[in-house]
Amino acid sequence: MSDLHVQHIDGYGTVRIRPLDPEGDAEVIHGWVSDERAAFWGMNGLTRAQVAEIYAHMATLDTHHAHLVTKDDVPAALFQTYEPTADRVGECYDVRPGDIGVHLLLAPAGPDGPHHGWTRALLEVLTEYVLRVLGRRRVVVDPDVRNVKAIDRFERQGFRRGPTVVLPEVDLPEVYLPEKHAQLAFLERTTASPE
Repeated sequence: MSDLHVQHIDGYGTVRIRPLDPEGDAEVIHGWVSDERAAFWGMNGLTRAQVAEIYAHMATLDTHHAHLVTKDDVPAALFQTYEPTADRVGECYDVRPGDIGVHLLLAPAGPDGPHHGWTRALLEVLTEYVLRVLGRRRVVVDPDVRNVKAIDRFERQGFRRGPTVVLPEVDLPEVYLPEKHAQLAFLERTTASPE
């Protein structure tokens, strides 16, 4: 699959964003979402086939997109973008034209352990992609209120806290999402990189 965005980060390497291949990437993604540290992702306990099926369904949508992010060609993150008006989060705040929602799941640290500054650098690439390449005005994130680590990370990245909301349960034949208590946070394009 072809890259949607490529960016070199001095001291870290080359980051690439490409569409997720639901079948071809299923093994690596299943490993990540099954890990206990990914409990807030909501896929613990699913089989590899179920994970592949979920992302195959997502690939049919015009409003939700899954991406594999690599660093120097090694899988580094699962990155999802979505239109807030087509998602349950859109029921919980006043969506503005130009808003885009994102979800991010980082790969576990490799054999060398975590690298200081990597998450910050990766988030800069991802916000560059959605705000500049896709031309969006504002990013919204909705981490679980219990995921203090993610909330703190987004705030250090320049996101401003919005309201705490309850995302309603979604129970459809192709997807089930339980009710979620979320902390909304927003990043304006001008805050991310003033023009």
